[in-house]
Amino acid sequence: MSFSTDSHNWRNWVSVAARLILGIVLIWAGASKATNLAGSVQATSAYQILPYDLAKVVGQTLPFIEIGVGILLVIGLFTRIMGVVGALMMLAFVIAISSVWARGISIDCGCFGEGGAISAAEAISKYPWEILRDVGLMACGIWLVVIKKPFLAADTWLFRPVEEILAQADQKTTKKKR
Repeated sequence: MSFSTDSHNWRNWVSVAARLILGIVLIWAGASKATNLAGSVQATSAYQILPYDLAKVVGQTLPFIEIGVGILLVIGLFTRIMGVVGALMMLAFVIAISSVWARGISIDCGCFGEGGAISAAEAISKYPWEILRDVGLMACGIWLVVIKKPFLAADTWLFRPVEEILAQADQKTTKKKR
């Protein structure tokens, strides 16, 4: 397919938008936590889901995982796999926020930096929007899994279908025989 044919397909542009939105948000979230790992550990442990030692490991590694997944999404490398990873991360975040909301724990999600205790009124007003945001980002990741061929992504050039590579090699062989 040529670029001009692909560029008129709305699904391709939705894929680019989904990849860039999820990727940039993950880079932004990871970078804001990577500069303050103690705050990231505090935010992770505030959910009171994981034992402290495990929350510490998650708090220290999650920012770098987010940055890595985000970078791969932005450049479009391993797009479908990173779509799965991104969607699963968002699902985990939705479950974690829903959990603290259901248990009456009032914390800042810590998604873009230091989390911690906040007032109950503030938590109740934030939780629905945080869940909605993460569901939307999860939808971006799911879209990337469903779409067959990434558009304007490094995958497109690096991992061409075998049939396309064989056809190109066959054309070169045919030209040499003439």
